[in-house]
Amino acid sequence: MAAERRKPAARPRRAAATAKPELPGIGGAAADRLAKLGIRRRFDLVLHLPLRYDDETRLCPLGEAQPGAELLVQGEVIECDIRYRPKRQLVCRIRDGSGELTLRFLNFYGSQVKTLAVGNPVRVYGAVRLGHFGPEMVHPRYRVLDADAPVAEALTPVYPTTAGLGQDSLRRMIARALAGESLAETLPRPLLDALGLPDFEAAVRLLHNPPPDVARATLQGRTHPAWRRMKFDELLAQQLSMRVHYRRRRAAGAPVLAARGQLVDALLKRLPFRLTRAQNAVLAQIRADLGEAHPMQRLLQGDVGSGKTVVAALAAVQCVENGYQAAVMAPTEILAEQHYRKFADWLGPLGIPVAWLSGGLKSSVKKQELAHVSGGEARVVVGTHALFEEAVVFSRLGLAIIDEQHRFGVHQRLALRQKGTQSTRGLQPHQLMMSATPIPRTLAMSYYADLDVSVIDELPPGRTPVATRLVSEERRDEVIQRVRDACIAGRQAYWVCPLIEESEKLQLQTALDTHAHLQQTFPELRVGLVHGRMKSAEKQAVMAAFKAGEVQLLVATTVIEVGVDVPNASLMVIEHAERMGLSQLHQLRGRVGRGAAESTCVLLYQAPLSALAKERLKVIYEQTDGFEIARQDLNLRGPGELLGARQSGVPMLRFADLAVDLDLLDAARDAAEQLLREQPEAAKAHLARWLGGRNEYLKV
Repeated sequence: MAAERRKPAARPRRAAATAKPELPGIGGAAADRLAKLGIRRRFDLVLHLPLRYDDETRLCPLGEAQPGAELLVQGEVIECDIRYRPKRQLVCRIRDGSGELTLRFLNFYGSQVKTLAVGNPVRVYGAVRLGHFGPEMVHPRYRVLDADAPVAEALTPVYPTTAGLGQDSLRRMIARALAGESLAETLPRPLLDALGLPDFEAAVRLLHNPPPDVARATLQGRTHPAWRRMKFDELLAQQLSMRVHYRRRRAAGAPVLAARGQLVDALLKRLPFRLTRAQNAVLAQIRADLGEAHPMQRLLQGDVGSGKTVVAALAAVQCVENGYQAAVMAPTEILAEQHYRKFADWLGPLGIPVAWLSGGLKSSVKKQELAHVSGGEARVVVGTHALFEEAVVFSRLGLAIIDEQHRFGVHQRLALRQKGTQSTRGLQPHQLMMSATPIPRTLAMSYYADLDVSVIDELPPGRTPVATRLVSEERRDEVIQRVRDACIAGRQAYWVCPLIEESEKLQLQTALDTHAHLQQTFPELRVGLVHGRMKSAEKQAVMAAFKAGEVQLLVATTVIEVGVDVPNASLMVIEHAERMGLSQLHQLRGRVGRGAAESTCVLLYQAPLSALAKERLKVIYEQTDGFEIARQDLNLRGPGELLGARQSGVPMLRFADLAVDLDLLDAARDAAEQLLREQPEAAKAHLARWLGGRNEYLKV
């Protein structure tokens, strides 16, 4: 139909961004627009499935058009005028034997005035609403036609599209692809029968051209067997590709870092605490991996304060025992510096030199540290993104530890690995990635299927539970009094703000203004300030003063989200908590409760709250288990935001929904292993169909 409403473009698949389009008969602007949708070869059109379906198989008399329904109607134009109140718009009225309907266009072209001339018969599809002058449709799809033109015989698919690419054009391209491409089955029949799935060709043809007797709800809800087949195929392609890369990495060579035990045992004896059962379990897995001749690719995840850092330090010591260097990379200077201090405190007495690299180092100091790294004197190197700068040359890098790995992109992690490969004559360093943002099981199974995953599922004894309080901005004075009382009693507190300087758009309290206000409010206290735009030395000085107890109240942005460990800090206030994500709130809350004192996190919110904000605050108030919070966060937001920078290496699922398709994910994971083992040609054909040679997206 003409004058169709444009649908938002689907998220393009990044992996295809640099691939050369292979679309016979389609070139120029059309090919560019298709590329924005991730369509770069003709078979991609086959897999470009509808967002929804319109029912244009039945005409509804105008007199029966009820508000709230999406209907196909037909009538003769009896009026068509451009009106200017309340603003410029095109208003038409159509009539049939049963009633009248208004068509309203807020954005229109001059040609539409001619098309909708009085006397023309038009067929219109859209949502009916009640206007000032009776039932109306706003920006409906329409076309001028003969009064006796037949209606559609199938539901009308509505596809994801982009500006300049209409639905009719897409439908024609997809129809040609369906007619010209091979839709032969790639999967063995017994597998499909066991899962109750239809053939690929039958499923894909039904989804593009569903007959009118198909239950529309099963198509819209994507529960129809044809949709389940597409979801399974997509999940299977993802699992196959990730397992292929997993196997390739295991086939590569890596330094054998045997568990010798002398220095590791010495460190364990020096620690002022005993490892938990969970820490010992994951440490055993890591130590075994390091002793293999292929590179470890392990993700170590655990809740805030579960003790991942000491496990990483023990892994680094095992690396050093074998004559290799270990690198520890963190996304922020505050977190990286905290790691440096801990590693230096733990490893220095064992005679293991620890180097520090960050962007804020003085030139002379940095030059000296770089020399220690390249000369091999520095056995453990801790730093930020500075670790993969060109000037950094390792002597023998055997282990790369990446904290908060989701904050680093694929190419950044790859750069660190390549530095290790260059220093060991082709051997790849082992990689240990850590995350204090627990990953729900479904995400781990799907997007982290290329990694071995270890979980620290318990907290060390002595950690004090943190009480969470939801407080309206209207009670701000009460919160201020509570902060004063806590600090005067000898405790310390955080006051967290989401912005550094004023934003007219968001109108949020800023860290700078809050710091100035609290300094005036608490003349008897020393109030510090930390934010991301401060120089490294300034941040370090403030954090050192806070840790030493010289600063009682620390006003900060979310730079203190991870890594900050001050046991005497027992109170945290988070401004505008309604604007933060669950993971961030949980991470921030984890900065308190690190000592023996009763600890509280006050979430200061501003009413009115959106439905999503209410749901988030309800979850963080009721839950303290990071894995349960992550699971509910997945349900609220979907996987994209939870995956962070890893998105740049793994394409998002287009059809499967991890919240409801767990059974298909389980089946796809099992089927991937079976196909790779028993029917590798079928696995290859399936990957070619779904990824078209672009399954090199996973590099690290």
